[in-house]
Amino acid sequence: MSSRYYLASQLPSFSVHASSSLPVTEEYFIDLCSRCLDARSVNILRSLSLEPPKEGAKTGSALVDSWYEWERGLRFALAQVRAAKLKKEFSVNTQNLSADIVQIARTASGMSSPLEAEEFLNNERLAALESLRPIEEFSTDAFFYYALKLKLALRIRKFNTEAGMHAYRAIYDRILGEAT
Repeated sequence: MSSRYYLASQLPSFSVHASSSLPVTEEYFIDLCSRCLDARSVNILRSLSLEPPKEGAKTGSALVDSWYEWERGLRFALAQVRAAKLKKEFSVNTQNLSADIVQIARTASGMSSPLEAEEFLNNERLAALESLRPIEEFSTDAFFYYALKLKLALRIRKFNTEAGMHAYRAIYDRILGEAT
């Protein structure tokens, strides 16, 4: 248990939405965890993803399982709403989705810009993750929470209006060039 206290004391706090760089990288975090946590926990950390597996499977962590279930539900709800807009069939059973997740998907798909929708979805993801935050700060789930929060912060920092417009224009110009 003392190694967990040491690990927790080494982790800097950070703001997900701050424009400054993060005080820790994923690689550094996992390296630090590999010195203080058991191999099973480190393997779970290494396999963590913001994109959950399509089929639910137990990971060995209640927090990670809950996060994956929530994120999987959101992705299925988004796919269902998008398919309905396009008048397409969606074959995944979405009857078990919570009304909150369906409403988040509907709200995001109704937004005027993709960037605005992504920012909204990221805020919802952060709120969902925060609701799963363990009370015990020295549990392995607390380190999984930190890792997921770090992954979300890194994802959020990738969104850049200028870079997005540049990429959009490049794709659009390429499409126009292929059409002529």
